[in-house]
Amino acid sequence: MAEHDRWDIKKLIILRTLRERGTVTATAQALLLTPSAVSQQLTNLAKQLGVPLLEAQGRRVRLTGAAHLVLRHAEAVFEQLERTDAELAAYAHGEAGDVRVGAFSTAVPALVVPVVRALRVARPGVRVQVREAEAGEAYELLGAGEVDLALSLAARAVPDAGDGRFTRVPLLADPLDVALPVDHPLAGAAEVRLADLAGEAWIFGGSGPWSDITRGACEAAGFAPRQGHSAAGWTAILAMVGAGMGVALVPRMAVAGTGVGRGDGVVMRALDADRPRRHVVAAVRRGGEGAPAVACVLEALRAEAGALTARRPG
Repeated sequence: MAEHDRWDIKKLIILRTLRERGTVTATAQALLLTPSAVSQQLTNLAKQLGVPLLEAQGRRVRLTGAAHLVLRHAEAVFEQLERTDAELAAYAHGEAGDVRVGAFSTAVPALVVPVVRALRVARPGVRVQVREAEAGEAYELLGAGEVDLALSLAARAVPDAGDGRFTRVPLLADPLDVALPVDHPLAGAAEVRLADLAGEAWIFGGSGPWSDITRGACEAAGFAPRQGHSAAGWTAILAMVGAGMGVALVPRMAVAGTGVGRGDGVVMRALDADRPRRHVVAAVRRGGEGAPAVACVLEALRAEAGALTARRPG
């Protein structure tokens, strides 16, 4: 057997998926294979490479040190293949092509839809297919190859390096405005600070990125928010604010994209002194950022993000 014949990309993908999914059954489901096929392919790969790749751990299996070594080097191969795909797309289609975008709910109307409209005029050959998904799902979809570009949330302006399979691009520091009932004593104040609202009942979700961002912003202002009510959707949150049930931090993107908070007994106020933000991050598979259509969509997202940041609550 020639040396290069030992390296089978399909089998390496199965091994990487097992590392990500944790079990043979989950790996089979992700790759549309049977568990026996997954086991057989990995057994064959171990024979080809001449090293054990799996070891028993109770009723499950885990990757050996040799398997992790193989995958560490294989990531460079996967990255290069992504670059090859990107260059082939450039050669065959120029700036034309399909880009599948996964985005969380408020990003769809505020960022993605305006970008789709703009590209229809500026780059009619670039077609964007949108998939709405929770922010936490973005990297899972990207890693599975179900989207080409994903929008997610981060607590910091510069996201952690995290999974080396992805290239992350900070896209937008989305200001957080405070939603107050129209008859709140601070609704007409010259300036509102988060610390002024430390004793209020706050409305936000019980878990997930948005809960962490809300708690982090309030803690940075010197207090832990008292959660009066829990809700995940902006329509529900703003309805409760309008009913005088509490106050809430609302991303400016949510207001710009959906119109929530306009009227209905709610006043939106900027928090200029505190400057709370949530950070929107665009991510692609490492090496795939060179595809012209993906780069085109990224550039359009940056332009729309800049315009959105300049707006203030009215």
